[in-house]
Amino acid sequence: MPTLNLGILAHVDAGKTSLTERLLFAHGAVAALGSVDAGSTTTDSGELERERGITIRSAVASFPLGDLRVNLIDTPGHPDFIAEVERALAVLDGAVLVLSAVEGVQAQTRVLMRSLRRLRIPTLIFVNKIDRMGARGDALLAEIRAKLGVDAVAMNAVREAGTPAARTVPRAWETAAAETLADHDDELLARLVDDRPPPPGQVRDLLAAQTGAGHVHPLFFGSATSGAGTAPLAEGIATLLRPGPPTAPGTQGMSQPTAENSRQPRGLSQPAAENRKQPRGLGQPAAENRKQPRGLGQPAAENRKQPRGMVFAVERGAGGEKVAYLRLFSGSVRERQRVVLHRAEPGGAARQIRGRITTLEVVGGAETELTAGAIGRVHGLSGVRVGDRLGPADERTPAPQFSPPSLESLVRPRDPAQRIRLHAALSALADEDPLIRTRVVAGGDTSVLLYGAVQREVLADRLARDFGLAAEFGEIRPVYFERVTGAGECVIAFDPRRSNDFWATVGLRVEPGPPGSGLRYRRDVQPGAVPQAFHRATEEAVRRTVEQGLTGWEVVDCMVTVIRAGYKSPVSTAADFRGLTPVVLLRALRAAGTRVYEPCQAFEAEVPAGALSAVLGRLAVLGADVTGSAERGESWVVTGLLPARLTHELTGALPGLTHGEGALWSRPGADRLLRGPAPRRPRLDGNPLNYEEYLRFLSSRLPVSAR
Repeated sequence: MPTLNLGILAHVDAGKTSLTERLLFAHGAVAALGSVDAGSTTTDSGELERERGITIRSAVASFPLGDLRVNLIDTPGHPDFIAEVERALAVLDGAVLVLSAVEGVQAQTRVLMRSLRRLRIPTLIFVNKIDRMGARGDALLAEIRAKLGVDAVAMNAVREAGTPAARTVPRAWETAAAETLADHDDELLARLVDDRPPPPGQVRDLLAAQTGAGHVHPLFFGSATSGAGTAPLAEGIATLLRPGPPTAPGTQGMSQPTAENSRQPRGLSQPAAENRKQPRGLGQPAAENRKQPRGLGQPAAENRKQPRGMVFAVERGAGGEKVAYLRLFSGSVRERQRVVLHRAEPGGAARQIRGRITTLEVVGGAETELTAGAIGRVHGLSGVRVGDRLGPADERTPAPQFSPPSLESLVRPRDPAQRIRLHAALSALADEDPLIRTRVVAGGDTSVLLYGAVQREVLADRLARDFGLAAEFGEIRPVYFERVTGAGECVIAFDPRRSNDFWATVGLRVEPGPPGSGLRYRRDVQPGAVPQAFHRATEEAVRRTVEQGLTGWEVVDCMVTVIRAGYKSPVSTAADFRGLTPVVLLRALRAAGTRVYEPCQAFEAEVPAGALSAVLGRLAVLGADVTGSAERGESWVVTGLLPARLTHELTGALPGLTHGEGALWSRPGADRLLRGPAPRRPRLDGNPLNYEEYLRFLSSRLPVSAR
């Protein structure tokens, strides 16, 4: 049975979880219809999600739809959890973008649509809540087309919108659809100009092809609460989003034609390949954008390839064991199979995690083998984290378009005796979200990186519910980092004629690296100069030390080279190299020089003309570098660079400045030299910059018997 991995995306309170429940109930996947208000939904399974009525983590449920197996992935809508959304997008074959018929297009709606189009994910639009007061029907179409910048094709119509009696009715959409499709099909345009429109069946085939290519977006009105319009939406999912061959994110296969017209969509007089050459206005030809779909009855060649997949979610089983959600793009995996996961660590280092699958559950199926295109719940991989890849990363896989968290908060347990448990709990939560990075700071507190206040509240609640820990979070503050400005060296050698604090010789050279290169470590010493165990101890110490530069912030994008190494047998130990390396490295950094930078977001704000001056004024106050402004219809588009720590402030201020009409998009941008005095971050390494203080720190950590 072919599998469609379908994402449900929306802004907060648009009703996507309610739509998920309606689809599951209508197709027999659940016996009773869940309710967000009652906290009884299937995908919001956590107590916290049910209480708050929001989705925090991506969840997967499955239902049959004709000859399709649909894996439904419900994603968070709050901006604090945008990283969770981006990870879910990487495993989708298609998506439904949900809007409220009352609120219409929101800023988060635009952000989501941009991400969907960037990844070329075929997307349907569902306008929900037609039975709520203030709901709009066809009047909303123009707003959707203008604000989202998409060709939306209305597939049904609304009667008595904004009342409890609201309902949907069929619409004769073929003529209007043909005119929209002609914008991307020169031959079809010529036929319409000659008053020779294609037959309805052919329009449906062309609509399926252009939906798969991401050129058009069929739109359905309805109400997830009453069920109005959800049956036509389900039919649209089955006929317009049929999966092609499983592929890496951003390269999904072109949608299959409708079941009743299984031939390829054809032009009126030419074969399909000719008809889809050079569609105008939206980039590459559809045949190049989308892989050729394989027939539903053909064997999947993808299943014979090397297993390649992605872990996009991790949860805990009843016994606390990890359960990984794995989307497979090629090959197959079975129970008891040994696998190798690949992970990109902070700083650019690559890591392999080996394990064996003990239990495998195919989502929506009874099979014990996971094949290309399907999603499985995998047990037995104790070291797995979200974002791990099975097999090597594919060069076609797009880079994430969200930046790491740029805020941090100190967290401490109310009971000081629970500090070790708190750190272990945060480490466990980091397996579910690798962007939760923690470190122990001076005094024993723990620092955690965050996106915003809502995420902080969620972490506090999860620590209490899942781990029984009462934790207090401090004020949220920005995160900075250091860059090396020059080259510097330091060598410290032991003296064999006297007593030494460290029986080791370490020499290091530090140089700046290209932006985005992370930490690069290499050795320029004779092979065998010291045992491998001492080399490993030196490298471990280097990687740990760059987390706290001269001002306490992490040092990024630098090259560290070992230029001298020596030892005295049998006196020297790995601990000598671990202890001496931080002193040598920080002295080399001081010789090279570092400067403090801050992460920035490249932003684009679309605002009404009347609000332009107010927005520019606020950007100036926030210290943004405005790089351009241009008129677009009745609006202005302003672009520039803004410190990441202030992006939330701009997002919060924009609705008031623009009377709710402004929208903001942002992505990771170039970092910027911090303006003004550089703040110092408290050190937790004993301060190797002060040798005597550092020795006292190391001495205090020794067991009493070793002092």
